[in-house]
Amino acid sequence: MPLLDRYLLREFGQATFAALVVLLMVSLGGLFANVLAQIAAGRVPAAMMLSQLGLQTLRYLPLILPLGLMLGLLLAVGRLYRDAEMPVLGSVGVGPRRMLRPLMLLVLPVVGVIAVLSLWLGPWAKATSAALIAESNRNVLVAGLEAGRFTELPGGGGVVYVGAMSADGTRMERVFVYRQSGDRLDVTSARTATTSQQGQDRFLRLEDGFRVEGPRETGRDFRLMRYAANDLLMPQREDAKPKRDPEAMPTLALLRDPSPDTRAQLHYRIAPPLLALAFALLAVPLARSPPRQSRYGRVLLGFLAYLVGMNLTMLGTDWLAGGKLPQAAGLWWLVLPLLALGLWMYFTDGRLRRPLRAPWRSA
Repeated sequence: MPLLDRYLLREFGQATFAALVVLLMVSLGGLFANVLAQIAAGRVPAAMMLSQLGLQTLRYLPLILPLGLMLGLLLAVGRLYRDAEMPVLGSVGVGPRRMLRPLMLLVLPVVGVIAVLSLWLGPWAKATSAALIAESNRNVLVAGLEAGRFTELPGGGGVVYVGAMSADGTRMERVFVYRQSGDRLDVTSARTATTSQQGQDRFLRLEDGFRVEGPRETGRDFRLMRYAANDLLMPQREDAKPKRDPEAMPTLALLRDPSPDTRAQLHYRIAPPLLALAFALLAVPLARSPPRQSRYGRVLLGFLAYLVGMNLTMLGTDWLAGGKLPQAAGLWWLVLPLLALGLWMYFTDGRLRRPLRAPWRSA
C-alpha cells in the first residue's frame, strides 16, 4: 500500500474510531436507562439486565454506526483542511479520485458490518430478547419481582411484596398482595407461595394466610378469610406481542412474506448500509473549508443531514406498512437519490482544474 494511502487511512480510521466511542457511550447511557425503566415496570427480570442491554445495543448499532462513520470522516477531512494538508495534496495532483481508495478501505468494511447487523444480528437480537423474557416468565411469573421490595403488577393491577425468594424464583416466603378491581380492594398475605402457569394463564399459589376484601372508599362491607391454599390469577402482560413480529423475523422469512408490514421491515433493514455509504461519500465534500474557518459548522450540517435521512427512513417505513406508498417504491426513493447526490458531490467538489493557457501572440 502506498505511503499516502496508509497515512489517509490512519487519519480516517482514528477519527472514526473516536467518534464511534463517544456515540456508543452516549447511546449506552440511553439504552441502560431504558432497560432500567423496563425492569422497574416489571417488564424485564432484573437478572437479565446485562443480557438485555447487549441485545438492545446490537439492535441499535445499524443506526449508530452510519453517524459515527460520517462524523469521523468529517472531523478527519476537516483537520486536513485546517492544517492546510489538503491544498498541498491538491497541488501535487491528489484529487477526490485518488483519495477514493483509502476512503473505501475504511468505508466498505464498516458498511459490511452495518449490513450484517441490520440484516441478521439485529433481528436475531430482537427474537432472542423476546425468547429470554418469555422463558424467564415461565419461572418468575411477575417479571422484576425481588425479595424485600414492593413490585407493581403489569397493567397496574396491584402491588406484590416478597420477604424471601428461592434462587429459581418459584418459591417465596412472607408474601403480601394488594389488588383492586373497580371500587373493591383485595389484600392477601401468606406465609409461603409458589408460582405456576397453565397455558397463557399465570397463577400465584398462596399458602397459610389471610385475605381481606372490602370497598376502596367508604363502607363496612369487609370480608376476612383465613385459608390453607389460595390460587390467584395474575394479570396478563400488557407488553405481550403477537407471535408474528416482523422486527423479530429473519430476513429470508421477510422475503417470502408479501404482506405490507414485512415488506416495510425488509426495506428498513436494507436502507442502513446504503445510507452509510451515501453519508460517507457526502462527508468529504461537506468537510471542505478554508484553513482559518471553523470545522464544527460542517459537522453540524452533516449531523442534520443524518437526522433528516433517518427520519425519512422511519417515516417511509411507516408509510409502506400503512399502504400509503406502493411496495415497489420501497425506500429506493430516498436511498438512490442520496447515493447519487453523494457520488456527484464527491467527484465534482474539489476536482482539479486544468490551468488556462494564454494564446501565443506574434510579435
